[in-house]
Amino acid sequence: MSILDLRLGGDGWAAQLTRFALVGGSSNVLYALAFVVLDAYGPFLANAIGVVTSTALANELHRRRTFRAADRVPWFAAQWEGGALALLGLIASSCTLALVRFFFPDASGLLSISLVIAVSAVVGGLRFLALRGWVFGRPRPSLQES
Repeated sequence: MSILDLRLGGDGWAAQLTRFALVGGSSNVLYALAFVVLDAYGPFLANAIGVVTSTALANELHRRRTFRAADRVPWFAAQWEGGALALLGLIASSCTLALVRFFFPDASGLLSISLVIAVSAVVGGLRFLALRGWVFGRPRPSLQES
């Protein structure tokens, strides 16, 4: 068994954090592609669509792979609760874009993407803790218990 298998295969916080970072990186690539393609329609629309699509993908990958919770957390709950957490990221990234546009009106799309991804990294760390402890870490009542 390789170090990579040990790092990605376990259910401890280090393995989950590694998988979380890989999923986050993948969803950031999707975000950046959506932002570049849609930036012609305005940075706020590009940001919102990029956040929504990348968050939906990330929530599902976190449910299935990062936290291995597909058997105990339904798809809708993961999207709803994970999406609510991502709303903080959308607000923070939108504020970042507004500040960039205000202070640097001629800033490149690359600067905007870079700053939004930096803000997303900070929010992502907080999101990991919330997803691990709240969304995917708590027991859920079964339908038979109701």
